[in-house]
Amino acid sequence: MKIEATLYSDAGCPWAYSAAPALRVLEWRYREQLEWRLVLIGLTERAEQYVERGYTPLRSARGYASRFRRYGMPFSPSPRSRVIGTGRACRAVAAARILQPGSEWAVFRALQFAWFTTTLLLDEDEAIREAVAHVPGIDPDAILGMLDSDDVTDAYQRDRAEARTAAGSPTEFQGKSAATDGPVRYTAPSVIFVRGDKRLEAGGFQPVEAYDVVIANLDPALHRQPAPETPEPLLEHFPLGLTTQEVAACLAEGNDPPDRPAAESALLELVADGKAGRTQLGDDALWSRL
Repeated sequence: MKIEATLYSDAGCPWAYSAAPALRVLEWRYREQLEWRLVLIGLTERAEQYVERGYTPLRSARGYASRFRRYGMPFSPSPRSRVIGTGRACRAVAAARILQPGSEWAVFRALQFAWFTTTLLLDEDEAIREAVAHVPGIDPDAILGMLDSDDVTDAYQRDRAEARTAAGSPTEFQGKSAATDGPVRYTAPSVIFVRGDKRLEAGGFQPVEAYDVVIANLDPALHRQPAPETPEPLLEHFPLGLTTQEVAACLAEGNDPPDRPAAESALLELVADGKAGRTQLGDDALWSRL
């Protein structure tokens, strides 16, 4: 029996973005034994909601640089021309899920990269188009054409409602929930793991060790893929590419801390040998197989 893993997230959340290395480790270790589902939180429907809370483009850019860069994901902390809301981008992910189930993950990742390494105004349709235009197999026009459809609205609102059911949960108990727009909601990137009648929560931002303990307690009979000796198998397994920190996290043995310099050195060796490509992404890179 597979473990169902529900990720509550939002493309505009820097905590969710910073958790990507830990999530890649889970995907590498447990493969098809985890059945993932993405639930969109919809943090803000209007940019004004952030403005009312005191957010400014400068404040956001400074936060990316001072608070989140330490977790290793690529950033390009340039202030945008204005504050942006997240709801429109969430609708794009919901549209992808309807048009081509499974593609929502690639669209979500592309929007995350655009959110934190560009100054695109991702609550505008043309900016969303630019962010997802290079996702393999995706038709940006089809996605944009559905953003205000009844199907997307219904799917998105179901996600938002589900994300706002954290009252009385272990996530709230741990202080990892929020109530910014009324009901107590799961914060990004909360993950709920379910196997049969067993349900365990890893609310909000967590280290990979927390996820690993939850999975071990749900099913200690799972196969646990060991860390590879080189990045090459990782690039084969993740054809859309990995950031340096994601590779370093997947190469780490057990609870050892990621060795980012060693990972980057090994990746450069693959590039030199013609086995991998390096694409600049913010202040880092996206590495992919050739």
